[in-house]
Amino acid sequence: LPFNFSLLHTPWDAAAVRNRVDNVERVLPDGAWPNYVLGNHDEVRLATRYGPARARVAAMLLLTLRGTPTLYYGDELGIEEVRIAPEVQQDPWAIHEPELGRDGCRTPMQWDATGSAGFSEADPERLWLPLTADHATVNVAAQSADPTSILTLYRRLLALRREVPCLQRGGYQAIEDTPAGVFAYARSDERERVAVVLNFSAEEARFGHDLVAGSVPLLSTTLGPPAIHGSVLTLGPNEGVILRW
Repeated sequence: LPFNFSLLHTPWDAAAVRNRVDNVERVLPDGAWPNYVLGNHDEVRLATRYGPARARVAAMLLLTLRGTPTLYYGDELGIEEVRIAPEVQQDPWAIHEPELGRDGCRTPMQWDATGSAGFSEADPERLWLPLTADHATVNVAAQSADPTSILTLYRRLLALRREVPCLQRGGYQAIEDTPAGVFAYARSDERERVAVVLNFSAEEARFGHDLVAGSVPLLSTTLGPPAIHGSVLTLGPNEGVILRW
């Protein structure tokens, strides 16, 4: 697949993201298959660009849009950009212009709370690049034991993709008449329909829609129960919810 970087360079705005997704879907010929990318080895880390709360919504967006998602290592832990001193940068781009260096998003994967985060048996100062300052808590072992961690959210989202066929192969349709700051869309096939409702804003949002009444909540980015009353779903700031109806 050729990487589709369009979302990676789209402002974090519900209307802008919807417009980008709709445009991608519009130009694809019948039978074509989209793909999306939100992080890679040339860009500032997702959790740094968007912030920790928005990073959860970004996870739900990436893993529920139609097509193939590409997940950059460490984004499932919420690893943030590391400030790399000019004298230890490895990126050839940084040799003459340190501000262009891309090493901040290329630091070692953080597996546990040991000195070198389980990435190597070498002393931390001998690693190719330095670890994040919070690697003792931002690592696979710590987050695996935390039922509210972003790693747990990614695992729940990936499990849901496997369990719900329309999230794998279903069509995409944007849902109209959403509140400001909310992007909602349906994924459906001949057997079922799922709605994904994403609040891109730092304010509470009320999503009132006929589909909410009688729907079954599958997952919230908070990993807690979503607030549903009748036909209204109340989204907390930077919350995403998946509903089946």
